[in-house]
Amino acid sequence: MSQPRRSTRARHEALTPALRESVDDFAQHLASVENRSTHTVRAYVADLVSLLDHAARMGCSSPRDLDITVLRSWLAKLRTLGAARASLARRAASARTFTGWAHRAGLLDTDVGAQLASPRAHRELPAVLRADQAGELMGSTGEGGTAVSHRDRVVLELLYATGIRVSELCGLDLGDVDPARRVIRVLGKGAKERTVPYGLPAQRALDDWLRIGRPRLAGRDSGESLLLGVRGGRLQPTVVRRIVADYARAAGLPRISPHGLRHSAATHLLEGGADLRTVQELLGHAALSSTQIYTHVSTERLRAAYRQAHPRA
Repeated sequence: MSQPRRSTRARHEALTPALRESVDDFAQHLASVENRSTHTVRAYVADLVSLLDHAARMGCSSPRDLDITVLRSWLAKLRTLGAARASLARRAASARTFTGWAHRAGLLDTDVGAQLASPRAHRELPAVLRADQAGELMGSTGEGGTAVSHRDRVVLELLYATGIRVSELCGLDLGDVDPARRVIRVLGKGAKERTVPYGLPAQRALDDWLRIGRPRLAGRDSGESLLLGVRGGRLQPTVVRRIVADYARAAGLPRISPHGLRHSAATHLLEGGADLRTVQELLGHAALSSTQIYTHVSTERLRAAYRQAHPRA
């Protein structure tokens, strides 16, 4: 019978003092110096603890004992356990980030991770709605009704109109909305701020929410939060995901998530003639390569239409 997998915390506590301290210092650097999100720091720490747990089993007692053999052995073990290419690529990137930091911090004589190659992650084309399907989803909430229906309507409109992430949507405050210019101020990854425009349908949904819906849900815990849950607190991402899924299902549309609406917005912008740099800025992508995947979505859609319609396809 195989041994049960230990938690990240248990493996962290079992590390030698020197290895454990390096994990804690690295996490502190990510959070305070690089200003990474809590979720990102947690992911890096999980990968690093996995690596150092493996290294300890190979006889390493401090970061200085790490070498390329240990790193490659770790990835090889993960592969035998069934890790996907994308997972291996991510973990290799985590290892390189750690060894680069450790070298700069004087914990490693050389950056051993710089030699580490990783399998190229296969990038799946994101699932997107057609423009007419997105229109059906936006219209599925109706124009009136309860405070919650007003809230749900503005959630869908803003996600599709702006292409912002679900965490960015939930983090919006009242002061982040500029109705005169029809833009919102968004705090994205790495605490980078950007301004994103939205259209008239989203503005009408916002007006109704602020005039009718929000006052009905607001309470002592509402603060400056733009979007509220049924108990008056800030709307949570899990609720937004449920809103999007429920309305798509009720409208008879393909399964979609908030991130799917972000993909849809980007694809429709490019299909409408927007250039890549503009879409990159709107989405808050640090690298243009992250935005270029949407050109593949448009090309795939064009190719599918060609195969279906052209007599010699």
